[in-house]
Amino acid sequence: MQILRLGDRGPAVADVHAALRSLGLLPADGATGGMTAAEPILEHAEFDAATELAVRHFQQVRGLSVDGRVGEETYRALNEARWSLGDRLLRYDPERPIRGDDVISLQERVHELGYDAGPVDGVFGPETEVGLRAFQRDYGLTADGTCGPATLRALRQLGRKVTGGRPQLLRQSASFVDSGPHLIGRRIVVDPGHGGEDTGYTEGETTEADLVFDLASRIEGRLAAAGATVYLTRGRHQNPSPAERTAFANDARADLFIALHLDAHSSEHARGVASYYYGTGSGASSTVGEQFANLARREVVARTGMLDLGSHSKTWDLLRMTRMPAVRLDCGYLSHSVDRLLLLDARVRSAIASAVLAAVQRLYLPAEADPPTGTFVLPGV
Repeated sequence: MQILRLGDRGPAVADVHAALRSLGLLPADGATGGMTAAEPILEHAEFDAATELAVRHFQQVRGLSVDGRVGEETYRALNEARWSLGDRLLRYDPERPIRGDDVISLQERVHELGYDAGPVDGVFGPETEVGLRAFQRDYGLTADGTCGPATLRALRQLGRKVTGGRPQLLRQSASFVDSGPHLIGRRIVVDPGHGGEDTGYTEGETTEADLVFDLASRIEGRLAAAGATVYLTRGRHQNPSPAERTAFANDARADLFIALHLDAHSSEHARGVASYYYGTGSGASSTVGEQFANLARREVVARTGMLDLGSHSKTWDLLRMTRMPAVRLDCGYLSHSVDRLLLLDARVRSAIASAVLAAVQRLYLPAEADPPTGTFVLPGV
């Protein structure tokens, strides 16, 4: 879709206004853009300063990139936010999976009742259907995997059976440790950002796409030497879409997904390493993803001396639509002179690759065997 931004007009902007008003982020009287609620000419709806501010607020709350513009991801999130549990029938459609906040509410409720409905990601997938069918069967309902009026009444009448944590996420975290400390046979997808004609940020002859591909190749070599099976989402001259990258990881039945990026900003003070994992900011998140995001970021910081910018929850589709723990690691700012000099040094890129390897290995270690950050070295690698 065409990205909507400050100054744009038309029916698409009117649709954004309607979504923002339904969420209470714009006045309900239709004053935005000089329009009144009675005016039927949608072509005159304007993406004005109030709209941009409301979009920024929505993006911040929803864990999206905050730029004040409405692209495909923000537009989809606005539509998903309109739905509350009970507004529509919910069922599994393999061709066009239902997405929305009502699905998140359903997934959370099923988990609270002690059933595994898969990740709380707002996508009605096969795991959600299995969990819902199990609940329906146990409570004497028609086990059709459809959340209709009878199932809704039962969900609302029953009290919580699981308390004191997020059961599905705790199961996922425990399964990682229980699977053993070795990396042999682990399937890991490494996703170097950009590629092809999309070079990412460019400084002189240095491009983000080339540097992250070099990083991905170094990480691939170290993980493979440790026994893991590693896949890259792209070659040097390819640029898959985010949907193709996540589909690749899902088809590979990966155990872990690592996206690599560099950053850039107009501020001369912007520098450092950040990591991101799936999370809504209001409870639903990937426990293992958060754990690995922290491990990887801290290992990189300890081995390179770069500034630590912390780990953050995001609802980007790249993190949300993968069916395994997924992390995006931003390994410094190409726009900052110090970070750029470090990243251009092959020894530093090797240190980052070693840091990622150490973080992957530490993810599978039990707490009592986990070494201090920056000290772990895998023998023979």
